[in-house]
Amino acid sequence: MMKFLPGLFLSCITLCAYSQAPVKKLDAVKVATPPKVDGVLDDEVWKNIPIATGFIENNPVAGRHEKPEERTEVKIIYDNTAIYVAARMYETSAKKVADELTARDQIAHDDFFGVILDTYLDGLNGTGFYVTAAGVQFDAKYVPTSGGGNNEDATWNGVWVSKVKINDDGWTAEFKIPYSALRFGKKDIQTWGLNMIRRRQSTQAQLFWNEIDPKKNGLMNQEGQLTGLKNITPPLRLAFYPYFSTYVNHYPYNTPGIKNTTNSVNGGMDVKYGINQSFTLDVTLVPDFGQVQSDNKILNLTPFEVKYTENRPFFTEGTELFNKGNLFYSRRVGGQPINYSAAYSNLKSGESVISNPVETRLLNATKLSGRLSNGLGIGVFNAVTNAANAVIEDAAGNHRLVQTSPVTNYNILVLDQNLKNNSDIALINTNVSRFGKDYSADVGGIVFNLNNKPNSYNLTGYGMMSNLFYTNKPTSTGFNYEIGGGKTQGNFTWSFYQDFVDNNYNPNDLGILSFNNYFNHTLNLNYYDYKPGKLFNQWGIFSSTLYSRRYKESAYQNLNINAGAYLRYKNNWQSNININHNLEGNDFYEPRVAGRYFRTAEENNISMNLNTSRSTRLYGGIYYMQRIYNRFGGHGSDAEVYYTYRVNNQFSFGQDVIYSPRYNSTGFSTLDTLSKNPVFARRNIQTLENIFNIKYTFNNVMGLSFRLRHYWSKLNNQQYFDLAPNGELTNLTSSHFNQDNDQNYNVWNIDMIYQWVFSPGSEISVAWKSSSLTNTTLARYGYFNNFDNTLNQPKNNNFSFKILYYIDYQNLKKKSKNKP
Repeated sequence: MMKFLPGLFLSCITLCAYSQAPVKKLDAVKVATPPKVDGVLDDEVWKNIPIATGFIENNPVAGRHEKPEERTEVKIIYDNTAIYVAARMYETSAKKVADELTARDQIAHDDFFGVILDTYLDGLNGTGFYVTAAGVQFDAKYVPTSGGGNNEDATWNGVWVSKVKINDDGWTAEFKIPYSALRFGKKDIQTWGLNMIRRRQSTQAQLFWNEIDPKKNGLMNQEGQLTGLKNITPPLRLAFYPYFSTYVNHYPYNTPGIKNTTNSVNGGMDVKYGINQSFTLDVTLVPDFGQVQSDNKILNLTPFEVKYTENRPFFTEGTELFNKGNLFYSRRVGGQPINYSAAYSNLKSGESVISNPVETRLLNATKLSGRLSNGLGIGVFNAVTNAANAVIEDAAGNHRLVQTSPVTNYNILVLDQNLKNNSDIALINTNVSRFGKDYSADVGGIVFNLNNKPNSYNLTGYGMMSNLFYTNKPTSTGFNYEIGGGKTQGNFTWSFYQDFVDNNYNPNDLGILSFNNYFNHTLNLNYYDYKPGKLFNQWGIFSSTLYSRRYKESAYQNLNINAGAYLRYKNNWQSNININHNLEGNDFYEPRVAGRYFRTAEENNISMNLNTSRSTRLYGGIYYMQRIYNRFGGHGSDAEVYYTYRVNNQFSFGQDVIYSPRYNSTGFSTLDTLSKNPVFARRNIQTLENIFNIKYTFNNVMGLSFRLRHYWSKLNNQQYFDLAPNGELTNLTSSHFNQDNDQNYNVWNIDMIYQWVFSPGSEISVAWKSSSLTNTTLARYGYFNNFDNTLNQPKNNNFSFKILYYIDYQNLKKKSKNKP
């Protein structure tokens, strides 16, 4: 099921088909004189232009037509430089127009209007341009998913112009979308895919010009058409984004020879160059990502690494081609040095590590991507990171360097061919070359997504091979595949997947895979009813079953059964109920020792959540899960409360509190230093995460945001056990390990940023970041005592100023021509 809302709920149109409605068409009219983009719509050029109207609701009542007094009317014209859109959204009163101010690319309590263009008419890829009734812009790319639907990439940013006006009978919006923000071919006469969306916050209604049927699979393949585009020429797309930044960092070391306060000055530039009508080259030179949001660090008790969200703009914008096959985890580029721990190995007597960079320095990165008129998409990615060195100091103050990472080159090549019936097939290869004694890596394979003609059934999958090249031992080669498919249209849908990963497959030099050596089967069943009833506007039930085996040596791992229901009430509140049953299994990863396994206990969970309607000043939700472990009387829960309160259209605040206690849970604790046998523990764990947000927006281009996160997790070991060869826990027979290994983990982060988009594509930002992290074995105190101690901990405070300026070559060219 899909709830389409830019940046918030483009979850999945697992939409699914019956009779195909006629495709709507709108003729675009070419004009000699462009309109003044002011949102008023009184220009002479807008008269006698064909009108697109008759929008149809997708949510909350699918198929309902808009009322005449609440209708939407849209006109589209074009000239040699841009597409222009004029939209009028009628309301019976201006008071019904929701116009909360937010930062760019954020939708809150807002009405909005947008257009989605498929310039190659392939039914797969698109570009969306939106504006809220407060004049805030949002834009996004739309790309196909493995199941035949579409994902929304909200990180993409274009440079375009929009204005809005609120009046007594609703509101109006006017767009200018330069051809430089689009990619299209050189045909004399063109037809583009087109859809338009309107959101009415007062009723939570979202309406499309060309109907989006919630029983059909896909977004772009349900578009209408924009016809009559004649003799338009893609311009030379060349833009420069030079930046300047300065940082002041303060941490109270209060140690002789170490400065408490340091500063730095940085400069660099991004370049976007349209090589031709289809391809764009993106280059970042000496980038600066110091103002991105802090990571949500946690106490990780699993044997797997934590996957962090990518917040660096260069690695989030326009990367849809590189994400094919899930081989690209961009945090690897500029991430922790491959030999970070080598700094602490083989230290001589009296030596200590005084500096060990936790990240490698990104020197430059380049992206080349685009799609030919025959539907072939090509993507090339390259990045280079500098060598990293730790500094070791001896008792006499002498220094020596230990290299923790050599100069490293990262590459990705993707060839993605669109096929009939909204299908596609892609070849992808990733390569990591290290210029030193460390190994290099190469991963490649094929990805496919095939649909039948009515788009009602789907076959999807991939096959991959990884190679690790060593200088002193044989190459390690591994394999991975997934194949699946199912019914993707109708009230009832299903899918079945088979996943295989052998024991040598390793994509982790540029991708991320938590574990290998498994053979899984998954069955998903779904039924959704979109017809309003007495209690619900929509409802659905779903189930999934996962059966997992180890591949080598073959052994049963686990069986997981999940079932639940989705409910959307008449007042637009929503809720989910889930029941989960995990049978006893064999965990081959938790012991942290090759060849060992842990017999996991049966586990049962039940959860529910309830979300209020976003149309009110105060909205939020609650979530609760009860867990029961069939060992030692273990139990636990997850409870979450979150809300946002809109004081007015400029000021809002919100909070998200999550409390997760575990009692008598069981897991790996440490290794016996003598026997190297895994030692497990029965333990109590309490985790509380508190995130507080404040937003004040001065106008539609200037705002201030504040985010405070405090994360606390406390682990108390109650009883230790040996892990027997049969995977069971037995009474402890050895004490050759540190039994004082309780944990008390506190993370504190403040991210406060002022942002001013002083012209399209250009901005000034001022940021303050404050952070601290403590991890001790002193786990005797509760949350409030820890919170107080965290407040008193030394903080690292970072203050920064950054200016980014957008320079369009076309504008420079015009200015030079106008000079006397």
